[in-house]
Amino acid sequence: MTLTHLHLTQFRSWDRLQLEPDQRPVAIHGANGAGKTNILEAISMLSPGRGMRGAAPGDQARRGPDVGWQVRAVIGERQVTTRALPGLSREVSIDDKASTQVALGSLMRVIWLTPAMDRLWTDAPEARRRFLDRITLSFTPGHAEDALAYEKSMRERNRLLRDEVRDAGWYRALELQMADTGAAITRNRLDAIARIMGAQDGAETAFPAATLTLLPGEGAADDPDPDSIATRLSEGRGRDMAAGRTLTGPHRADLGAHWGPQDMPAALSSTGEQKALLLSLILANARALADETPVLLLDEVAAHLDADRRAALYDEITALRAQAFLTGTGPELFETLRDRAQFLSVARDGDASHLV
Repeated sequence: MTLTHLHLTQFRSWDRLQLEPDQRPVAIHGANGAGKTNILEAISMLSPGRGMRGAAPGDQARRGPDVGWQVRAVIGERQVTTRALPGLSREVSIDDKASTQVALGSLMRVIWLTPAMDRLWTDAPEARRRFLDRITLSFTPGHAEDALAYEKSMRERNRLLRDEVRDAGWYRALELQMADTGAAITRNRLDAIARIMGAQDGAETAFPAATLTLLPGEGAADDPDPDSIATRLSEGRGRDMAAGRTLTGPHRADLGAHWGPQDMPAALSSTGEQKALLLSLILANARALADETPVLLLDEVAAHLDADRRAALYDEITALRAQAFLTGTGPELFETLRDRAQFLSVARDGDASHLV
């Protein structure tokens, strides 16, 4: 669905902000610290989870954790509100009825790219798992419920391991739950990888296509069979008890990426090529979700891109059936978008951001 209205109250540096985006890309420019990224983060809160910064609700209020914040939006014909009152967790309502964060994933598919993700290919496997799970969530909103259920069972199993409980009956029920949800997680991830690869095939793009693989990681496996997962968990209890934690399962998986005729690993590529690979995957994600009109949040997207690739990126964005919000320090970074975009100039006075 399309985002047609956005209203922020006491969110980050914004006392209030009201936007009426249309189908054109929105190019947001201003000095560092002006509040550009805060707009993108607010939009990311219209999806399940902690948003593009992974922040706790109390850290997102403009005047601190004792104030609270609110983001209201119109998505398609639905009225959506998400907020966090002081000291409380985030709430969601759809058409003035209490709802869940998971329900947001069915209304609007949000995809983002931030400067922190530039280190994705050289970072720890956990960062790549989060990236893959965000992509997976864009295709399968129920992936969040599978992941939460798996983590809950694993925490309880880890507690038994640390307490050196040896009664097999205590483990069996938890391991069966982990096997069922773990298999679902792996199936969801494999499906997402297949859809991204399919969206790259035959696409006219200036960005390198990546070959993606779900890597098992140390002691893990990319096995979508629950019986096999349950067996490994059962057989690994002794080793896991010695470690005090579960050493096998989808929580140990990794995302591998290679590109080009020489099958170059992403981690060994130049900084510019690593950025280009990330953009390639983000664009493929949006392409695969074109029927859903996804929302693309591209923070400081021009970094590490030369002028030709920057122009090519904007051409691809305008050709997509997607809404795009981009940030940069100056309007010259979006010169080739010209009349194809909405331009917003942002400045900051003291602790408050405003539109110029």
